[in-house]
Amino acid sequence: MSDARGRAGVVALLGPPNAGKSTLLNRLLGEKLAIVSHRPQTTRSRLLGILSLEGAQLLLLDTPGLQRGSRLLDRVLRQHVDEAAGDCDVAVLLVDLLAGWRGEHAELLARLARRRVPVLLAGAKLDLPGARGAPWPPPAAGGVAAALRLSARTGEGVAALLREIRDRLPEARPLFDPEQLSDRPLRFLAAERVREAAFEELAQEIPYCLAVEVVGFDESSPGRVRIAAHLIVERESQKRIAVGTGGAVVKRIGIRARREIEQLVGAPVYLDLRVKVEPRWSRRRGRLEALGYA
Repeated sequence: MSDARGRAGVVALLGPPNAGKSTLLNRLLGEKLAIVSHRPQTTRSRLLGILSLEGAQLLLLDTPGLQRGSRLLDRVLRQHVDEAAGDCDVAVLLVDLLAGWRGEHAELLARLARRRVPVLLAGAKLDLPGARGAPWPPPAAGGVAAALRLSARTGEGVAALLREIRDRLPEARPLFDPEQLSDRPLRFLAAERVREAAFEELAQEIPYCLAVEVVGFDESSPGRVRIAAHLIVERESQKRIAVGTGGAVVKRIGIRARREIEQLVGAPVYLDLRVKVEPRWSRRRGRLEALGYA
């Protein structure tokens, strides 16, 4: 096949929660686009990262972990996974080497096999103690195009994965400007940085009940970006935890988030962060759409 037109296509990063999809996306792009947390279920929407190489453009889709919950938010997240698996030209199915093969992997692999999509099996977190001794590839993972092991954190094995992806992309012209990193607006990416900071600062039970909405994004002041954002929770008891004694917790969230947003926008940031109670926000489709999750 001639490569005169180059190659381009959609590459879905798929797997259970906390398999390392967002970390791999950031490593492939060479910069931080997706938020990352040690807690599972951090990703809440499909996030497109655009990697433009000489002769190839990879449209990398970070996806939520496939999960079984019954809430509207859980169903919306499953829909994102379904759409990514149904739309992609190449699939990267991530397996945590220590956690091993799971039912979610089998479900995704069967779905991709029906579409005859090339599947690259990626054994992730190779840098963790004991990972190199884990059985690989899983006996149940038949029919994949290639099986590799890698560490998105250190970069080991990522170049080999990139070559495998590139070789399987369809012949096509680029779909986006080579300078573009994502199709998401800065407002959404800034909101995600605040949510990441909240995940790191708040107690275990709170992050899954919160969302972030940027209600003001002002770039008119020379050399400074002014952002107003709401940290949304569902109950007054959650608000008290998120605010903290004398506002200490929300202040820490704001400081952590501001540093990340400044790296994102390349300028000093003034962040006005408030905590707001919105009962049942995760059960209202219109609200999920407004927040960028649906």
